[in-house]
Amino acid sequence: MNQSFQELIKHKFPDLSRGQKKVAEFLVNFMEKGSLYTAGQIGKEAGVSETTVIRLAYALGLNGFSDLQELMRKEWLSSAELKEAASKHAADSAAEEKKPFSEWLSPVDEKELSQAVDALIKSDQVYIAGFRESHTAAYWLYYKMNQLRNHVLLSFPTGFLLETLCNLTSASTVVVFSLPRYTKEALEVAQQAKKQGAKVIAITDRRLSPVGQIADITLLAGTTEHILSLLALSQVVISSMQKRDEKTAGKRQEHLEKLYAEQDIFLE
Repeated sequence: MNQSFQELIKHKFPDLSRGQKKVAEFLVNFMEKGSLYTAGQIGKEAGVSETTVIRLAYALGLNGFSDLQELMRKEWLSSAELKEAASKHAADSAAEEKKPFSEWLSPVDEKELSQAVDALIKSDQVYIAGFRESHTAAYWLYYKMNQLRNHVLLSFPTGFLLETLCNLTSASTVVVFSLPRYTKEALEVAQQAKKQGAKVIAITDRRLSPVGQIADITLLAGTTEHILSLLALSQVVISSMQKRDEKTAGKRQEHLEKLYAEQDIFLE
């Protein structure tokens, strides 16, 4: 048989019974245990009978449980060797990676974070703007914030509609992502928002960046070299909103879960 254990499971999985699928998922996730346990022990761990474990081997086209276990053992041993080789590479790169990770959130001012969260909860609408590379983080914040409150809008990756901005009021909040190289669109959105009387929250690298200079609240990203710095800061904002307005956020998420279930959006 040329197929590996995991390839075989993947190929046959749709045709397995419900119980066999539970065993297959257990073996894929815990290959070491599958390589060493008896059929009875595997069944107990997976929540099925010993017979179901044995039947899985036949369903996969093997001659029995011993063949299944031998296939797993070969793949597990091979995987263990690869992990040992990879661990050295991981150790070498860990020191280099650890420093920027720890610095991502270090500049965040707790007072300004609290002010930003308060504005995002109380605003009549929130407009999130991020252009070019920053749009990835802007979209993530937009998607997550939509799970917590209504009336959340998003810019396009390369521009915005004045027709949307003209709906901003003095009770609105605009979040602008602006990192080097600073885009003209980010500054224009911030300027237009100020003209409308809206509050501007800048997520930027320095307080005197073009958008930082005119923002009401400035949240500083720890590093501009990695998109994850923006996502990490955005996650802090979302988590703070959830804690600050737990009741409203909880009701909206409960309603969303009902809609997800009705539309059968998620497989599991």
